[in-house]
Amino acid sequence: MLSNRLFSVGRSGLLLAGVLGLVACGGGTQTGGGATDTTTAAGGSDLTGSVLVDGSSTVFPISEAMAEEFGKANPGVAVTVGVSGTGGGFKKFCAGETDISGASRPIKQEEIDLCKAAGIEFIELPISFDGLSVVVHPDNEFAQCLTTDELKTMWEPAAQGTVTNWNQIRADFPDQPLGLFGPGTDSGTYDFFMEAIGADGESRGDYTASEDDNVIVQGVSTDPNGLGFFGFAYYVENSDRLKLVEIDGGTGCVAPSPETIADGSYSPLSRPEFIYVKTTSLAENPAVQAFVDFYLDMANASLIEEVGYVPLPADINAKVQERAANAVTGSVFEGGSAVGKSLVDLL
Repeated sequence: MLSNRLFSVGRSGLLLAGVLGLVACGGGTQTGGGATDTTTAAGGSDLTGSVLVDGSSTVFPISEAMAEEFGKANPGVAVTVGVSGTGGGFKKFCAGETDISGASRPIKQEEIDLCKAAGIEFIELPISFDGLSVVVHPDNEFAQCLTTDELKTMWEPAAQGTVTNWNQIRADFPDQPLGLFGPGTDSGTYDFFMEAIGADGESRGDYTASEDDNVIVQGVSTDPNGLGFFGFAYYVENSDRLKLVEIDGGTGCVAPSPETIADGSYSPLSRPEFIYVKTTSLAENPAVQAFVDFYLDMANASLIEEVGYVPLPADINAKVQERAANAVTGSVFEGGSAVGKSLVDLL
């Protein structure tokens, strides 16, 4: 579990210690929609309705696990979880098409403006921590550890059409074609990765892109010279088909793991994950409020661990729920990036 100390995420260190509640409604607390007893709401067999969730492919495994367990206790509620990527999910969310949007980065200013124009108010909720995982084919014996500068050389826009072989990344790497696989530009994982490695949020265009992380898994696992990146859970699920690459962010080679993600030593590719909840859905749809309560309940944190991510610690989660009681809307990032920023300072 995470300690209370600052959690380093970002090229110069994103400090995330107190993921203090960015706003939301949480288990058994008072919100603008009234009080909800999590046990009663989440366990009441007479609860009916529907909950529409979309967004990040990284957050998807968590939402899917939550929806499955919630559905067992509430068979009268249909929770639908889609995958459109963080950016694609926000487009649907700000158009009023969904109740909850999963995000692997904070909401951008243009997305805030889009929601505002449509009259959509939202609650920003941190739910877990993740470590972006760089993976190669299991037969790759040379790319044991890569620096963030080498990742930048590999992925930056200037590399397009020019950096095409592994020996251009490091002289003692083989003269073999570099096969790159990664999320598309609608992905929050794409945004965070490119900023964290110093590529100014942009990448080369000549790589195999997909909003479906399973496509990236398939690509790397079948290409002996392939390399890709995605959330840690997708590596955990496919560890028999892929090999992790350790990352040197300036302090030595470190592989992502629940421990290194939790203690901040896997830097700069560790980050928070979020769900965004539409306030009107929360206030007017008891099924949405019950599902959010269930999502935040520490009794269900094991579901986050089971799919390969790091839950918020109990004391921080309690602060999230405390902030939720105040029903504060908006984003503490004010439309900016999470890379290199301190939540403690922002709060």
